[in-house]
Amino acid sequence: MASFPPRVNEKEIVRSRTIGELLALAAPFDKKCGRENWTVAFAPDGSYFAWSQGHCTVKLVPWSQCHKNFLLHGTKNIANSSSLRLSRQNSDGAQKNKPREHIIDCGDIVWSLAFGSSVPEKQSRCVNIEWHRFKFGQDQLLLATGLNNGRIKIWDVYTGKLLLNLVDHTEVVRDLTFAPDGSLILVSASRDKTLRVWDLKDDGNMMKVLRGHQNWVYSCAFSPDSSMLCSVGASKAVVAAILV
Repeated sequence: MASFPPRVNEKEIVRSRTIGELLALAAPFDKKCGRENWTVAFAPDGSYFAWSQGHCTVKLVPWSQCHKNFLLHGTKNIANSSSLRLSRQNSDGAQKNKPREHIIDCGDIVWSLAFGSSVPEKQSRCVNIEWHRFKFGQDQLLLATGLNNGRIKIWDVYTGKLLLNLVDHTEVVRDLTFAPDGSLILVSASRDKTLRVWDLKDDGNMMKVLRGHQNWVYSCAFSPDSSMLCSVGASKAVVAAILV
């Protein structure tokens, strides 16, 4: 039987309160997806909450507005309700990066999500930076989605626009993680027994393939200084790698 360490007060856990519940309506996606909630993620700055609503769609919700709705309307929050939906029209100026609600159609089952944001002074490792198609600014916020078909799609969170389609894994992408230093280095873990390192500032080019696992790779995580990557997989495998 599992038990908590001495520093954890179990009575405090019992008294924890649910602040809200997001409910996705079945229509118009009921014929397309099974309405399973596969994965969730918060943006690093807390501006957005994302979750996979079913086999192919991801919902992006401005978290501050969502939390306010919980306080005003109670714990139930119908995510697709027109009364709670924010404007999705394009705007200019100060409204450009204002959090807006989006539903993203990823085209396949979404197994993993990860938010990433850029720090301009963190340069790409590619020497030909003048040839980049995308120039990510400080206010850029990206969402990476790992799919059942092995693809990774990169989206602009503010517009819902597809930016990059990373194709190299041959099996399900089980987990995604961005380096916490703002370099937009993305690592993906897959059932094809590999981890792959991508440089999104270099137009999503793959930097390296890590092959330390003998079976499926389930999850991966960076160290706080982004220098080390740890991953876990089937057969109780734990692998650590130094990224240079």
